[in-house]
Amino acid sequence: MSFYDASVPAFLQILGALSGILTKAEAYCTAKKIQPEVLLGARLFPDMLPLSKQIQLACDFAAKSCARLTHSEVPSTPDTEKSFEDLRQRLAKTIGYLKTFKPAQFEGADTKDITFPVGPNTMTLKGQQFLNNFAFANFYFHAATAHGILRHNGVEIGKRDFLGVN
Repeated sequence: MSFYDASVPAFLQILGALSGILTKAEAYCTAKKIQPEVLLGARLFPDMLPLSKQIQLACDFAAKSCARLTHSEVPSTPDTEKSFEDLRQRLAKTIGYLKTFKPAQFEGADTKDITFPVGPNTMTLKGQQFLNNFAFANFYFHAATAHGILRHNGVEIGKRDFLGVN
């Protein structure tokens, strides 16, 4: 399996699934007469980031990780989304960006040094370690937290929704 095949399709699957659960969340708000801002600002615990930020970070980890693995320019995306539609558009832009990558760009990425910011510091890992121990861990954490926030707030979604296989 190529390094491209081990990374890009995994990101694409979950980003697409997140778009689907946001659509269900928006329909839930309409049906229950809940202001969308309530769910967009919902958190699992007061010191955790809200739903909107979880989606933004999932997008960032997917896009920036692929850029770093291919030594491409790392995109900068301001966090300006204020609605479900805004977040779905960000997901769509991220998906579109990931689809621009070609397998050849990932050749040798597993052994390349990847230097990336961690808070105010930087860290360097080999591509395989970066993908498995940092990029995927953070990406799935934020995607799963977004799913958990919506499920905790009553949106009828489950594992199949998280996986995007409905």
